[in-house]
Amino acid sequence: MPYIKVGEENSGPIELYYEDHGTGRPVVLIHGFPLNGASWEKQVPALLDAGHRVITYDRRGFGKSSQPATGYDYDTFAADLKALIDQLDLRDVALVGFSMGSGEVVRYLGAYGSERVSRAALLAPLQPFLLKTDDNPEGVDGSLFRGFEQAIAADRPAYLKAFLDDFYNVDTFGGTRISEQAWQLSWNVAVGASSIATLKCVATWLTDFRADLPKLDVPVLVVQGDDDRILPIDSTGRRLPELIAGLRYEEIPGGPHAIGWTHPDEVNAALLDFLK
Repeated sequence: MPYIKVGEENSGPIELYYEDHGTGRPVVLIHGFPLNGASWEKQVPALLDAGHRVITYDRRGFGKSSQPATGYDYDTFAADLKALIDQLDLRDVALVGFSMGSGEVVRYLGAYGSERVSRAALLAPLQPFLLKTDDNPEGVDGSLFRGFEQAIAADRPAYLKAFLDDFYNVDTFGGTRISEQAWQLSWNVAVGASSIATLKCVATWLTDFRADLPKLDVPVLVVQGDDDRILPIDSTGRRLPELIAGLRYEEIPGGPHAIGWTHPDEVNAALLDFLK
Protein backbone atom coordinates (compact mmCIF):
# COMPACT_ATOMS: atom_id res chain seq x y z
CA MET A 1 0.00 0.00 0.00
CA PRO A 2 1.50 3.38 -0.98
CA TYR A 3 2.07 6.12 1.59
CA ILE A 4 3.72 9.53 1.57
CA LYS A 5 5.33 11.08 4.61
CA VAL A 6 4.04 14.57 5.45
CA GLY A 7 5.55 15.10 8.90
CA GLU A 8 6.49 13.61 12.23
CA GLU A 9 4.94 13.38 15.66
CA ASN A 10 7.34 12.49 18.46
CA SER A 11 8.87 9.13 17.51
CA GLY A 12 6.66 8.31 14.53
CA PRO A 13 6.09 9.52 10.98
CA ILE A 14 2.82 11.09 9.83
CA GLU A 15 1.88 9.35 6.61
CA LEU A 16 -0.99 9.63 4.13
CA TYR A 17 -2.38 6.54 2.44
CA TYR A 18 -3.21 7.04 -1.23
CA GLU A 19 -4.26 5.09 -4.30
CA ASP A 20 -3.14 5.94 -7.83
CA HIS A 21 -4.90 4.28 -10.77
CA GLY A 22 -5.15 4.70 -14.53
CA THR A 23 -3.44 7.00 -17.01
CA GLY A 24 -4.26 10.28 -18.68
CA ARG A 25 -4.96 13.68 -17.18
CA PRO A 26 -4.81 13.33 -13.39
CA VAL A 27 -7.72 13.91 -11.04
CA VAL A 28 -7.23 14.06 -7.28
CA LEU A 29 -10.35 13.25 -5.23
CA ILE A 30 -10.47 14.60 -1.67
CA HIS A 31 -13.03 13.02 0.62
CA GLY A 32 -15.41 14.44 3.18
CA PHE A 33 -15.78 14.03 6.93
CA PRO A 34 -15.84 11.44 8.49
CA LEU A 35 -15.04 8.99 5.67
CA ASN A 36 -11.97 8.17 3.57
CA GLY A 37 -10.79 7.99 -0.02
CA ALA A 38 -12.78 4.81 -0.66
CA SER A 39 -15.97 6.87 -0.39
CA TRP A 40 -15.42 7.89 -4.02
CA GLU A 41 -16.25 4.38 -5.24
CA LYS A 42 -19.08 5.59 -7.49
CA GLN A 43 -16.87 8.21 -9.15
CA VAL A 44 -13.55 6.38 -9.61
CA PRO A 45 -14.75 3.85 -12.23
CA ALA A 46 -16.46 6.56 -14.28
CA LEU A 47 -13.32 8.69 -14.26
CA LEU A 48 -11.11 5.73 -15.18
CA ASP A 49 -13.45 4.77 -18.02
CA ALA A 50 -13.22 8.36 -19.29
CA GLY A 51 -9.44 8.06 -19.55
CA HIS A 52 -8.27 9.83 -16.40
CA ARG A 53 -5.54 8.97 -13.94
CA VAL A 54 -7.36 8.96 -10.59
CA ILE A 55 -5.71 9.56 -7.21
CA THR A 56 -7.55 9.26 -3.91
CA TYR A 57 -6.07 9.68 -0.45
CA ASP A 58 -7.11 9.57 3.17
CA ARG A 59 -6.91 12.81 5.12
CA ARG A 60 -4.67 12.67 8.21
CA GLY A 61 -6.64 11.18 11.07
CA PHE A 62 -8.95 9.19 8.79
CA GLY A 63 -8.97 5.91 6.90
CA LYS A 64 -5.59 4.22 6.60
CA SER A 65 -3.56 7.40 7.13
CA SER A 66 -1.73 8.20 10.35
CA GLN A 67 -3.79 9.48 13.26
CA PRO A 68 -1.68 12.23 14.86
CA ALA A 69 -2.95 14.54 17.57
CA THR A 70 -1.99 17.66 15.61
CA GLY A 71 -2.41 19.26 12.21
CA TYR A 72 -6.19 19.59 12.02
CA ASP A 73 -6.44 22.93 10.23
CA TYR A 74 -6.67 23.90 6.59
CA ASP A 75 -3.17 25.28 6.27
CA THR A 76 -1.87 21.85 7.27
CA PHE A 77 -4.43 19.97 5.19
CA ALA A 78 -3.43 22.03 2.13
CA ALA A 79 0.25 21.39 2.84
CA ASP A 80 -0.52 17.66 2.98
CA LEU A 81 -2.22 17.91 -0.42
CA LYS A 82 0.78 19.81 -1.80
CA ALA A 83 3.11 17.07 -0.56
CA LEU A 84 1.06 14.50 -2.46
CA ILE A 85 0.95 16.56 -5.66
CA ASP A 86 4.67 17.31 -5.50
CA GLN A 87 5.78 13.76 -4.70
CA LEU A 88 3.70 12.32 -7.55
CA ASP A 89 4.79 15.25 -9.75
CA LEU A 90 1.22 15.86 -10.88
CA ARG A 91 0.67 18.53 -13.52
CA ASP A 92 -2.44 19.72 -15.32
CA VAL A 93 -4.31 18.16 -12.40
CA ALA A 94 -7.99 18.57 -11.58
CA LEU A 95 -8.73 18.86 -7.87
CA VAL A 96 -12.14 17.56 -6.78
CA GLY A 97 -13.17 18.08 -3.17
CA PHE A 98 -16.34 16.92 -1.44
CA SER A 99 -17.55 18.75 1.68
CA MET A 100 -14.48 19.06 3.94
CA GLY A 101 -12.40 18.21 0.89
CA SER A 102 -13.50 21.43 -0.78
CA GLY A 103 -11.44 23.22 1.86
CA GLU A 104 -8.20 21.57 0.75
CA VAL A 105 -8.94 22.56 -2.84
CA VAL A 106 -9.66 26.21 -2.09
CA ARG A 107 -6.89 26.70 0.48
CA TYR A 108 -4.35 24.94 -1.78
CA LEU A 109 -5.15 27.28 -4.66
CA GLY A 110 -5.17 30.29 -2.34
CA ALA A 111 -1.83 29.42 -0.78
CA TYR A 112 0.14 27.75 -3.59
CA GLY A 113 -1.47 28.92 -6.81
CA SER A 114 -2.52 27.03 -9.91
CA GLU A 115 0.81 26.21 -11.57
CA ARG A 116 0.06 22.49 -11.36
CA VAL A 117 -3.76 22.74 -11.40
CA SER A 118 -6.01 22.98 -14.47
CA ARG A 119 -9.45 23.10 -12.82
CA ALA A 120 -11.29 22.56 -9.56
CA ALA A 121 -14.61 21.03 -8.55
CA LEU A 122 -16.35 21.60 -5.22
CA LEU A 123 -19.13 19.17 -4.32
CA ALA A 124 -21.36 20.17 -1.38
CA PRO A 125 -18.85 22.90 -0.48
CA LEU A 126 -17.93 24.51 2.83
CA GLN A 127 -17.30 27.87 1.25
CA PRO A 128 -17.38 30.78 1.57
CA PHE A 129 -17.61 31.02 5.40
CA LEU A 130 -19.93 28.86 7.44
CA LEU A 131 -19.93 30.79 10.73
CA LYS A 132 -22.52 33.51 11.26
CA THR A 133 -20.84 36.80 12.17
CA ASP A 134 -21.66 40.48 11.87
CA ASP A 135 -20.10 40.60 8.43
CA ASN A 136 -21.40 37.16 7.45
CA PRO A 137 -25.10 37.08 8.35
CA GLU A 138 -25.77 34.21 5.94
CA GLY A 139 -23.71 31.86 8.09
CA VAL A 140 -24.77 29.35 10.74
CA ASP A 141 -24.89 30.14 14.46
CA GLY A 142 -21.76 29.03 16.30
CA SER A 143 -23.73 27.37 19.09
CA LEU A 144 -24.63 24.57 16.68
CA PHE A 145 -20.98 23.62 16.27
CA ARG A 146 -20.30 23.79 19.99
CA GLY A 147 -23.14 21.32 20.34
CA PHE A 148 -21.47 19.03 17.81
CA GLU A 149 -18.24 19.13 19.79
CA GLN A 150 -20.06 18.32 23.02
CA ALA A 151 -21.88 15.43 21.39
CA ILE A 152 -18.65 13.99 19.95
CA ALA A 153 -16.88 14.24 23.28
CA ALA A 154 -19.81 12.63 25.10
CA ASP A 155 -20.52 9.73 22.71
CA ARG A 156 -18.73 9.78 19.38
CA PRO A 157 -20.37 6.62 17.93
CA ALA A 158 -23.85 7.96 18.70
CA TYR A 159 -22.99 11.36 17.18
CA LEU A 160 -21.78 9.64 14.01
CA LYS A 161 -25.07 7.74 13.74
CA ALA A 162 -27.06 10.98 13.81
CA PHE A 163 -24.60 12.70 11.46
CA LEU A 164 -24.78 9.96 8.84
CA ASP A 165 -28.57 9.89 8.97
CA ASP A 166 -28.51 13.55 7.88
CA PHE A 167 -25.53 12.96 5.56
CA TYR A 168 -27.69 10.65 3.42
CA ASN A 169 -31.18 11.96 4.34
CA VAL A 170 -32.00 8.44 5.44
CA ASP A 171 -35.61 9.31 6.20
CA THR A 172 -36.04 10.11 2.50
CA PHE A 173 -33.61 7.80 0.73
CA GLY A 174 -33.16 4.89 3.13
CA GLY A 175 -33.76 1.61 1.30
CA THR A 176 -33.69 3.26 -2.12
CA ARG A 177 -30.65 5.47 -2.73
CA ILE A 178 -28.84 4.41 0.46
CA SER A 179 -29.09 0.84 1.68
CA GLU A 180 -28.78 -0.20 5.31
CA GLN A 181 -25.55 -1.98 4.41
CA ALA A 182 -24.01 1.05 2.68
CA TRP A 183 -24.97 3.24 5.65
CA GLN A 184 -23.40 0.69 8.02
CA LEU A 185 -20.21 0.68 5.96
CA SER A 186 -19.99 4.46 6.33
CA TRP A 187 -20.48 4.20 10.10
CA ASN A 188 -17.80 1.51 10.33
CA VAL A 189 -15.34 3.74 8.47
CA ALA A 190 -16.30 6.81 10.48
CA VAL A 191 -15.99 5.17 13.88
CA GLY A 192 -12.54 3.89 12.88
CA ALA A 193 -11.24 7.44 12.44
CA SER A 194 -9.20 9.15 15.12
CA SER A 195 -11.37 10.38 17.98
CA ILE A 196 -9.10 13.43 18.23
CA ALA A 197 -9.42 14.17 14.52
CA THR A 198 -13.20 13.72 14.62
CA LEU A 199 -13.47 16.29 17.39
CA LYS A 200 -10.90 18.77 16.09
CA CYS A 201 -12.27 18.80 12.55
CA VAL A 202 -15.48 20.49 13.70
CA ALA A 203 -13.59 23.75 14.24
CA THR A 204 -12.15 23.56 10.72
CA TRP A 205 -15.66 23.79 9.27
CA LEU A 206 -15.69 27.39 10.47
CA THR A 207 -12.63 28.38 8.44
CA ASP A 208 -13.08 31.68 6.59
CA PHE A 209 -12.26 31.05 2.92
CA ARG A 210 -13.37 34.45 1.65
CA ALA A 211 -9.81 35.66 1.07
CA ASP A 212 -8.96 32.51 -0.90
CA LEU A 213 -11.85 32.66 -3.35
CA PRO A 214 -10.63 35.63 -5.44
CA LYS A 215 -7.35 33.75 -5.99
CA LEU A 216 -9.06 30.91 -7.84
CA ASP A 217 -7.92 31.46 -11.43
CA VAL A 218 -8.90 28.11 -12.94
CA PRO A 219 -12.35 26.95 -14.08
CA VAL A 220 -14.47 25.94 -11.08
CA LEU A 221 -17.50 23.66 -10.84
CA VAL A 222 -19.85 23.59 -7.85
CA VAL A 223 -22.48 20.87 -7.45
CA GLN A 224 -24.77 20.62 -4.42
CA GLY A 225 -28.05 19.03 -3.44
CA ASP A 226 -30.76 21.52 -2.54
CA ASP A 227 -31.77 19.42 0.50
CA ASP A 228 -28.28 19.38 2.03
CA ARG A 229 -28.78 19.07 5.80
CA ILE A 230 -25.08 19.14 6.70
CA LEU A 231 -23.99 22.29 4.83
CA PRO A 232 -27.11 24.39 4.17
CA ILE A 233 -27.10 25.42 0.54
CA ASP A 234 -28.15 29.03 1.23
CA SER A 235 -25.10 29.43 3.47
CA THR A 236 -22.72 27.72 1.05
CA GLY A 237 -23.15 26.81 -2.61
CA ARG A 238 -25.74 29.38 -3.61
CA ARG A 239 -23.44 32.18 -2.47
CA LEU A 240 -20.50 31.12 -4.62
CA PRO A 241 -21.56 32.30 -8.11
CA GLU A 242 -21.13 35.89 -6.91
CA LEU A 243 -17.75 35.17 -5.36
CA ILE A 244 -15.92 33.01 -7.93
CA ALA A 245 -15.48 34.41 -11.42
CA GLY A 246 -16.79 32.20 -14.21
CA LEU A 247 -18.15 29.57 -11.87
CA ARG A 248 -20.22 26.71 -13.28
CA TYR A 249 -22.96 26.00 -10.75
CA GLU A 250 -25.38 23.07 -10.65
CA GLU A 251 -27.99 22.02 -8.10
CA ILE A 252 -29.43 18.54 -7.71
CA PRO A 253 -33.13 18.79 -6.79
CA GLY A 254 -33.84 16.91 -3.59
CA GLY A 255 -30.21 15.93 -3.26
CA PRO A 256 -28.78 15.42 0.24
CA HIS A 257 -25.24 16.17 1.36
CA ALA A 258 -23.80 12.87 0.09
CA ILE A 259 -24.76 13.41 -3.54
CA GLY A 260 -21.79 11.40 -4.81
CA TRP A 261 -23.43 8.26 -3.41
CA THR A 262 -27.15 8.98 -3.64
CA HIS A 263 -27.07 10.75 -7.03
CA PRO A 264 -23.96 9.40 -8.79
CA ASP A 265 -25.39 9.65 -12.31
CA GLU A 266 -26.00 13.38 -11.95
CA VAL A 267 -22.71 14.04 -10.20
CA ASN A 268 -20.64 11.97 -12.62
CA ALA A 269 -22.28 13.56 -15.66
CA ALA A 270 -21.55 17.06 -14.37
CA LEU A 271 -18.01 16.17 -13.39
CA LEU A 272 -17.09 14.38 -16.63
CA ASP A 273 -18.51 17.18 -18.76
CA PHE A 274 -16.55 19.73 -16.73
CA LEU A 275 -13.31 17.75 -17.07
CA LYS A 276 -13.50 17.46 -20.86
